[in-house]
Amino acid sequence: MQQGKATLMWLANKGFPSDWSLSWKMDDSSSSSSSWEQNETYQDGLYSWSSTLRLPADQWRKVGSVTCEATKGSQTAVTQTLTRDQCSQS
Repeated sequence: MQQGKATLMWLANKGFPSDWSLSWKMDDSSSSSSSWEQNETYQDGLYSWSSTLRLPADQWRKVGSVTCEATKGSQTAVTQTLTRDQCSQS
């Protein structure tokens, strides 16, 4: 928590090909109302992605879990879920 916002980051390193997409879900629903950004880099023939989700403090306090999902076409998504109590707060 900084400046009244919670910030979560998802990193995916050294993958291929480039057409993976990252998205966020809060309590199993898409995070269309939240602020998030995705970045992609290319080095040594492989791609790396990062996605940062920023939530206002009041919204963060209401969330039970946050899931980041990496998808590529029709392949099964790769997901990671965090509950609020697993995250450090300062």
